[in-house]
This record gives sequence, C-alpha cells and structure tokens, in this order.
Amino acid sequence: MFFERHGGGERVILVHLDGQDPEAREDPQEFQELANSAGAETVAFFNVPRHRPTAKYLIGSGKVEELRDLVKAEEADLVIFNHILTPSQERNLERVFECRVIDRTGLILDIFAQRARTHEGKLQVELAQLDHMSTRLVRGWTHLERQGGGIGMRGPGETQLETDRRLLRVRLRQIKGRLEKVRSQREQSRRGRMRADIPTVSLVGYTNAGKSTLFNNVTKSDVYAADQLFATLDPTLRRLDLDDLGPIVLADTVGFIRHLPHKLVEAFRSTLEESSNSDLLLHVIDAAEPDRMLQIEQVMVVLGEIGAQDLPILEVYNKLDLLEGV
Repeated sequence: MFFERHGGGERVILVHLDGQDPEAREDPQEFQELANSAGAETVAFFNVPRHRPTAKYLIGSGKVEELRDLVKAEEADLVIFNHILTPSQERNLERVFECRVIDRTGLILDIFAQRARTHEGKLQVELAQLDHMSTRLVRGWTHLERQGGGIGMRGPGETQLETDRRLLRVRLRQIKGRLEKVRSQREQSRRGRMRADIPTVSLVGYTNAGKSTLFNNVTKSDVYAADQLFATLDPTLRRLDLDDLGPIVLADTVGFIRHLPHKLVEAFRSTLEESSNSDLLLHVIDAAEPDRMLQIEQVMVVLGEIGAQDLPILEVYNKLDLLEGV
C-alpha cells in the first residue's frame, strides 16, 4: 500500500476552526472522538476563531507561529486540522512545524484503515487512500522534482515523482478491477435473494449510534461493537426468521458522519449499495445525542448520495437509557 500509516500513540495537536457558517462548522467534540478512535495521544487542543481562510496556510500567519511554538513545546509528532486542507497548505504547514500535518479527511481515512477487516474493506480503504494521496505525492519528493544529472542519469527518463504517479495509476486500476468483481458477486447474491423472495432490511445511521449492538441483540451474533466512531466498517448480513413474516436478511452497515469525505462515499459505493437495494431501512438514532437532529440530516444527505433516500425508512431511537429523567 502506498499510503503510509504510522502506529497509534503519536503525540498530536488538534486544530479546530470555529465557524460562523453552521453548514461548514465541524463539531469539536466529534473531532476529539475521531482522534481518540485513531489512537492519538492528544497533547493540546488549539482553537482558531473564525477568520478569512488564507491560500498559503488556511489560518493566519500569527496563528501559524503560535502553533509552531506549541509543536516545539509539546514535542508533537503530528498536527491534525478539523478542516479540509489543500495539498499545498499541508506542505507549507509541514515546513513550518517540521512535523507531519493531516486534515479531517486524512484522519478518517486512517481510522478506516485500522477498522477494515475483510478483503473488500481493505481494498476500498486503499482505493480511497490512493485517491487522496494522488494530489499529495510531491510532499515526499520535492528534492527529486527534476531529472537528476551525472553518469547514468542524463537524458530522457522519469523523475521519481513521475514514477510514483505511474505506479499509483496502475495500482488504482488493479483495485478498481478487483472491486468490480466483488460488486458483481454481491449483485448475484442480491438477485438470488430476490428470486427467493427474501426481503432485505438494512441498519443505517450516524456512526456510534448503536447499530452493531442492536444487530447483535436481534440476530444473536457477535459482530464487533464498541463505543467509538466507525467501530463497524465491513457490512455484515444475517438471516433472521420473523413471526408472521418469515425469513429476512438483516444488514449492518458502516456508519455515516457529518461531511463524510466524498472519496469515501465513492470508494465504499459497492458496500453502501447494500442499503440502497434494501426493502426497508432501519434508521438507528442516538436519542441521547444533543445534536441528533443534525445527525439525522447528515444521514439523509448520504442516503441521497447513494440513491436510497426514497426507500421506506423506520426510525429507531436507541440509547434511551442515557436520557436524563427516563
């Protein structure tokens, strides 16, 4: 895999941008939970008031200097922005901080890389990582931008950067081809269930809403479930016999999140299609979450992206035991 994922336990500084625009603003608590899910050791949380984004650093030069001093004081290994950074902004910030810098998309990709367990899941994660990395290849090869000179190095040929880009394109084609085979197999399974007239019910919802715990309780399964974001990544299907209805197939799917990176939606389209081809969606909602209405809206946005917004949806409110006064 081209994408280099370092081990957990890194000393991390989290940078959160307060936004006046509610559509663009991210949740700082969710950001902290994402970092925890990735195994980060958060040594500082740096809040930046709303500002005019700059092309070079995203944040102002004064804040960049404050962050540089904080990175040195805390001996941080990594700085994570709760915002989307351009490749040039990442490179510019890395030069100043002298440590790695990633954005929200990179953080979510790392979590997905840790959670993927099946062959298909790993391929989907690698596809998203390579797609994300394709615009960031220059980061590690700035000194090799030009063809080197000297004996054996003169004349036409590829720079290291060009070689990497070519190899990356080859790997992308290979992964897409393998995923297409998986999609065909999944489609054959769906057609088989349709011929047998077995309806499919999919659990959908915001990440950490409790879908896998509900799935395990209903199907008597032992699917991995934990109180963390994106505990479930690979879809799981179980046959379930219901009184007065007969057999159904219940599917546990990956959770959604606010501003889910489009690369992930594209990479996991074959998995998400399990939901779009269902007969009924059970939308599991965390009743104890203060921002549950925003989470409901975000789930509907992703369902719209995969063409499942018009399917019958039954809302299931979970975690009622965590509500005060209940």
